[in-house]
Amino acid sequence: MFRFLHSSDLHIGKPFGTLPEDLRGRLREARHTVLDRLAAQARAGHAGTILLAGDCFDTETPSPTILRQALAAMAGHAPLRWVILPGNHDSLQADELWSAARAALPDNVLLATEPAPITLAPGVMLLPAPCTTRRPGRDLTDWMDRAETAEGALRIGLAHGAIQSFSEDGAGLDILAPDRAVRAGLDYLALGDWHGQMPVNARSWYSGAPEPDRFKHEGPGRALLVTLTAPGVLPDVVPVETGLFDWRILPLDLLSGDDAAGTFARHLPSGSGRRQTLLQVRASGRLRPQARAGLEAAVAAVAPEFAYVRFDTEALMTDCQSEDLDAIDRMGALRQAADQLLAESRDESRSDDARQTARDALVRLFSYCEAMPS
Repeated sequence: MFRFLHSSDLHIGKPFGTLPEDLRGRLREARHTVLDRLAAQARAGHAGTILLAGDCFDTETPSPTILRQALAAMAGHAPLRWVILPGNHDSLQADELWSAARAALPDNVLLATEPAPITLAPGVMLLPAPCTTRRPGRDLTDWMDRAETAEGALRIGLAHGAIQSFSEDGAGLDILAPDRAVRAGLDYLALGDWHGQMPVNARSWYSGAPEPDRFKHEGPGRALLVTLTAPGVLPDVVPVETGLFDWRILPLDLLSGDDAAGTFARHLPSGSGRRQTLLQVRASGRLRPQARAGLEAAVAAVAPEFAYVRFDTEALMTDCQSEDLDAIDRMGALRQAADQLLAESRDESRSDDARQTARDALVRLFSYCEAMPS
């Protein structure tokens, strides 16, 4: 039997430049400390090896501090053994990165930088496919079909890249054969690139990112605890949680007349984990202006309790009628402005963006008026 932990896409050093400055540091630290959480799950599962299937680092030029601190963290978890595969973000083109890594390499860290068999244990062979460039444009796992190993040995593939027209970077390159495990007689193929955990088949899995970094994938950060009992026997694959932050999408499909603020409140995550939650509220459908203004106020009211809140209203239309404008004013300058905005929002001669701008401005006017003392 051979048991190991499969992870990938740590992206240590990711800057998170589009997020608030105080949050960026917390997210960067979570990416570094995920090494400790991976090690804890490996020990809890009695696994002696951790396979990192590419993109351990976010860039081909991580700072010396980022590199050395990551290697030191791995060294601190000896005798656990770490195997690092170059991915598309930290490919073999990064000569300086991999030279510096070799110069400071701890005894319990192995760099899988060549497409050649590596002995992990007696009768256990690793077949790595390191990324040669950011977009190799060919199937780097092809050599595994011809890789010779001792009869009766377990064969584990380690690769990073897209399968069947999807990839995390949106390149859409069909570069990895989905049946590579069968073709190459692999007992397990450990894959990286897709940040959501997903099986390709019974012997091929994307581990997903152990610490989420975007709203694209549902669920917490995870790794995979894999047990191989004998050649040819299907692997036992168990997801284990490793993430510190929760990137959660809250969809709101709304209709005119709905109590949007109430619907939002009912579907909010519980208060205990809000500080560690990044929330994207995706509102769609139609709302009357007062209901929309109320929803915006409800989102703004709870936002400080979360690590981050993004309110996405791109798919939400404002269903405004003339009688709704009475809530702003029945006459005077404010009413004239509201009438003008309503007319612009319905003017088919204007562009979609211009009409949306008018609708947004009208909602903002409702918000201002509701906040004004009566």
